[in-house]
Amino acid sequence: MSELEKQVPDSYYNDSEILATIGYKPELKRNFSTVQVFGIAFSLMGLIPSIASTISFSLQAGPYGMVWGWFTCSVCIMTVGLALAELGSSLPTSGGLYWWSYYFAPGKAKRPLSFLAGYSSFLGLTGGLMSIDYGFAQMLVSMIIVATDGQWNPSAYVLYGIFAACVVSHACVGSMGTRHMARLQTVCIYGNVAIALVLIIALPIGARNHLNSASYMFGQIENTTDGWPTAWVFFLGWLAPSWTIGGFDSCVHMSEEASNATKAVPFGIIASISVGWILGFVVVIVLVAVMPHDVKPLLETVYQQPFAQLVYDTLGKKWTIGVMTAIFILQWTMGLSSVTSASRQAWAFSRDGALQFSDFFKVVNQKYSNPIRCVWGSALLALCIGCLCMINAAAAQALFSLAAGGTSLGWLIPISLKLLYGKNRFVPGPFYLGRFPSKLIGGFASVFLMFSLVLIQFPQTTAHPTKDTMNYTCVIVAVYLDTNPMDIHQTVAMWRLGFKEKSVRAKNYASRHMREIRDTSEEHDAALGEAMSHLEAQELRSLVNELWLSSPIVDD
Repeated sequence: MSELEKQVPDSYYNDSEILATIGYKPELKRNFSTVQVFGIAFSLMGLIPSIASTISFSLQAGPYGMVWGWFTCSVCIMTVGLALAELGSSLPTSGGLYWWSYYFAPGKAKRPLSFLAGYSSFLGLTGGLMSIDYGFAQMLVSMIIVATDGQWNPSAYVLYGIFAACVVSHACVGSMGTRHMARLQTVCIYGNVAIALVLIIALPIGARNHLNSASYMFGQIENTTDGWPTAWVFFLGWLAPSWTIGGFDSCVHMSEEASNATKAVPFGIIASISVGWILGFVVVIVLVAVMPHDVKPLLETVYQQPFAQLVYDTLGKKWTIGVMTAIFILQWTMGLSSVTSASRQAWAFSRDGALQFSDFFKVVNQKYSNPIRCVWGSALLALCIGCLCMINAAAAQALFSLAAGGTSLGWLIPISLKLLYGKNRFVPGPFYLGRFPSKLIGGFASVFLMFSLVLIQFPQTTAHPTKDTMNYTCVIVAVYLDTNPMDIHQTVAMWRLGFKEKSVRAKNYASRHMREIRDTSEEHDAALGEAMSHLEAQELRSLVNELWLSSPIVDD
């Protein structure tokens, strides 16, 4: 029996102790089971609501772009999920993306790259909340327009009012105890699967006399944009699955509330992507089977939602109202999962002193075991940036691109850093692909994410943009950074101090705890035989613990 096995009892490697070896004091209750961790990601994806909100992106490429665009993009997203699942299994923490970036980055690049990953993720998650709740407002408006036979034409200000009310409602409910939030995820799983099955069965029955042929569904290539090459329009259709399936990283941000996080996080990531990929592929095929050959009436519908027009044409008014009601309810639960995920990342970022007003936002409400201040902070930021939807439709669509772009950059940095510098630093957790597959997957995922970052900056409908049709994503990011209360350099300086203080506390905590382990190691001999099966995980924790004991983050 090695010295490591003699000194380290199996009890040391439970969730809280793993977190302590990384350098954090456990502050959140672990109320989420493995299934519920999957549930929050699957709920955030909100398969049918998301497809309904983003169908206009893929309609431009016709049936071929919708069907094969979904499939090919989902394959690419799965590689990203596998790469992040390895990291989440190895080092599970709510601040995973920026913490992993710091861990793998070389020398002086640690802090700026970690900061960039964290801020990109934060902006992406906030953008996700905005786009989800704006989609909710569109769904509700569409349902009312259908119910009034097109007699009601709401202004952009009415749309923003609905959006704002939705955001506030999410902040209110998101402030409750996490135990109730965890239970809600099970309901969301059943709800999302149920509405998907209803549409898969009902739509073909409603259109049984005019279903499209297989050659049209899987081979018809179209281009309804103004000036974009057909091949590029196919890739623009990737925005729909990218936005829909991109909610899987919520599993990472819920790491510190998950039981058995080293296994629950990778399971949640891979399972949510798999279900979204396969079930979404079937739903898209059904939509293509029943849609008209001329898609322009769908894109220009008075109902403001092509999906609503498609359901109306296929199933009639009553079915449309019923389906849209179910969808906007599920869209609301998506927003709740989104504000929960965003608040956890913001809280982790504040805990390390990287966010403005960190001392205020890092506080956890002990009664509800919930970072309530971060919940409301995320909601307030969403309300501010969401004012864009009052400008025009192009500005509102930038909310979707902001979500995809921010999260893509947040994923790219740690994945590529692990690929380049992780050879001697990465020690696998329970989920590991193997040395060569891990590198292959990481390389492919990095290339895909770099391509995605370019893709989302382009206007979706025209190659000759005007102020009404341009993509405002880059403008949002630039204005946000420029109007921060602190500039980036001041924030990085503050974060360095926060990291320095935290690392000293972690060093002292780990030193005391290791002494306690050595003092009581003889009492745990009986448990060490069982611990042998987890030796690889133990070696990982010991490596991380040694890194913290050597205080790598403290400047000389």
